[in-house]
Amino acid sequence: MQLRSTTTHHRGRSVAIAACAALVAGAALASPASAHGSSQPNSTSPDFGPNVTIFTPDTPLAEIQATMDALADETRDAEMSTERHAVYFMPGDYGTDQTPLQFEVGYYTEVAGLGAAPGDVNVNGKIEVYNRCLGDDAAPNCIALVNFWRTLSNLSLQVNGTGQDGCRASANFWAVSQAVSMRRVDVSGGTLSLMDYCTAGPQYASGGFIADTRAAGDLVNGSQQQWLTRNSDVGNWTNGVWNQVFSGVVGAPDDSGFPDPTYTTIDETPLSREKPYLFVDSKGKYHVRVPSAHTNTSGVSWEEGMTTGRTVSIGDFYIAKPGDSVKQINKELARGKNLMLTPGVYDIGSSINVKRKNTVVLGMGHATLTAVNGATPLKVSDVPGVVIAGVSIDAGAKESPVLLQVGKEDKSKGHGNKTGKAKKADPSNPITLSDVYFRVGGPHIGKADIALEVNADNTLIDHTWVWRGDHGVEGFTDGVNGDTDRWNTNIGRNGAVINGDNVTATGLFVEHFQEYNTIWNGENGTTILYQNELPYDPPTQADWTQPNGTLGWAGYKVADDVKEHNLYGAGVYVFNQNNPNIVTANGFEVPENSGVNLHHIMTVNLSAGTIEHVVNGVGSSATMDNTGTPQFVVEYPAAP
Repeated sequence: MQLRSTTTHHRGRSVAIAACAALVAGAALASPASAHGSSQPNSTSPDFGPNVTIFTPDTPLAEIQATMDALADETRDAEMSTERHAVYFMPGDYGTDQTPLQFEVGYYTEVAGLGAAPGDVNVNGKIEVYNRCLGDDAAPNCIALVNFWRTLSNLSLQVNGTGQDGCRASANFWAVSQAVSMRRVDVSGGTLSLMDYCTAGPQYASGGFIADTRAAGDLVNGSQQQWLTRNSDVGNWTNGVWNQVFSGVVGAPDDSGFPDPTYTTIDETPLSREKPYLFVDSKGKYHVRVPSAHTNTSGVSWEEGMTTGRTVSIGDFYIAKPGDSVKQINKELARGKNLMLTPGVYDIGSSINVKRKNTVVLGMGHATLTAVNGATPLKVSDVPGVVIAGVSIDAGAKESPVLLQVGKEDKSKGHGNKTGKAKKADPSNPITLSDVYFRVGGPHIGKADIALEVNADNTLIDHTWVWRGDHGVEGFTDGVNGDTDRWNTNIGRNGAVINGDNVTATGLFVEHFQEYNTIWNGENGTTILYQNELPYDPPTQADWTQPNGTLGWAGYKVADDVKEHNLYGAGVYVFNQNNPNIVTANGFEVPENSGVNLHHIMTVNLSAGTIEHVVNGVGSSATMDNTGTPQFVVEYPAAP
């Protein structure tokens, strides 16, 4: 951990931050207990390791600027790297009208305030993500389609473009795609743009997620193909491409004209729980705030005071670091500790087991668990109130049966059927997954039968990206046969398998798996925004045909015996890059039951392949003759 000053200011109040005698600004703080984590962290100066930087308002602004610029240069193109970083700002003010603080956020970087409320940390300037230009001077190909894995949260941002050129000064650019969240941010003073229109084209973007955020001015969607805004307050949302979904959002646009414009608006979010966040109190002590779950809510959680919930002292966490053994982590969890994963990549050869109710597992800086020798890196028991947040899970070279298992599987019934039910389920205190991301392939070959398996009832999935990689580094294929090799070596059959009842997903992004991307077997499920790309790489139609002769696997499958299910705002996209002649019968497949309802769904051809129908033989075909033109079904089944 790098602590950049020992004094800070909290809304005008001076707050002394205690520090170890050996601490000097910019130096790493050694663990008081061991080199790998501490079961008794110092409450005022916990050891978060070398990849966490903490600034205070007393840190010279030029030093903050230089540090953030250097970090952006290091991470801007580090898409498949092992870089992991977290940057935190102590309560106070950063930047001025004349000298703003302006910086970019790169790959695997978390930027957050350490206040109890967003207004405790005030940044006058810009916190941005720009397009990556992946081509050459003749065809620069500037896009945000691969701007993944970054986080911004828990601060106030007064947009100030002083010193930037005319275009760059016109907005705060947040041009991102999947696995990126903006939470608990209060944006004022200017435009927030979700696309970067200042570079050469095509400027495409494929995000994204905002929650518990207020954007008082214009919010430009621009080229974003799909977006979920949940429990927020927006001033003026402009335009949209395909699925733009608003749930519990004050100021959300009217959706009565769908699909023109392509808005889906739900007045109140049926079930929500905000992500836990780290904060420092007036005595300089670190805590984690764990918000409560709520039903039928709208607007931000912090407008009338501290977000409702419970406060957990940092002393109640085991602070883990890469290299810590699973045995040690499980020992600490069994002792009653919560788990904090500091930034880095953890090789996990056996399961981390979360068995105690209300346990919090909080990742910093996109901490990543990588499966080793076919392990299931993380298992959660059938107990209420467990929260897993800010954690990424990667498949390894040996096939894992599942990467994250929530609730015990009933092996007598097998995968894909309804499995063991949570004996201690509590609808008011759901198991919650917030910003939990999965990857099968990309930086290395990955293999997993299932990425996410939810067997427990009353589980909330609040923003996840479940990705079987469609591109990666050298070694991902042999460089000769390309995607044909990827199909046979980068194995991921199902992205999400939902077996529990009363499971809610707000922001479910699942892509490129080799059979059903999502299978929903549980009763009374709800999904609010679903985004899916079918796999790019089936070599032949035979490889993409079910044993019963059905052409391909739908991107979203609800089991035939399910009686109640609701889906709001969903898209399945096709890009059969490896073989444009491949056909998929349906984007969505659901039972013909009156309690199963789909609202505002679509398919689209991105340039290759065909989806014959949107759902169950209904809806027009998405083909290479109508590339880029969505095929919509407003309601299924259609109103009588």
